[in-house]
Amino acid sequence: MFKKMAQKLKNEKGLTLIELLAVIVILGIIAAIAIPSIGGLINKTKNDAKVAEAIQIVNASKTYIATNPTATSLAFADLDSYLDNVKDQEFTVKVDRNTTTGKFTYKIQNHEAAKIVKKNNEATEVTEVELQAFSGN
Repeated sequence: MFKKMAQKLKNEKGLTLIELLAVIVILGIIAAIAIPSIGGLINKTKNDAKVAEAIQIVNASKTYIATNPTATSLAFADLDSYLDNVKDQEFTVKVDRNTTTGKFTYKIQNHEAAKIVKKNNEATEVTEVELQAFSGN
């Protein structure tokens, strides 16, 4: 009995066309499930990078304000030496100082992070507090 089974297995030389088609269909189903989820992951990563860049800009603004406390509007040219690898360079940072408390508030204008944080494609401005809340810090 074992000899007959061994002989039959020995005579099998390849896969049938139906077996190959079944494998291709299974791979297609797996790809159809995986590709959209990977696309969503890539978009989320890009958005997280833009928000992290905006936080880096706010932190650079704080450093700049420490040595130039009277500045009220900052651009990439002002912060370039404090920034590392910023892609969106058309931003402006508005700095307001509360004369009562002495605290500064920072608003980034014309940066992609505003659209992401506010979930509004028309948004052009985002505050430091909104960035921190969005990123979970």
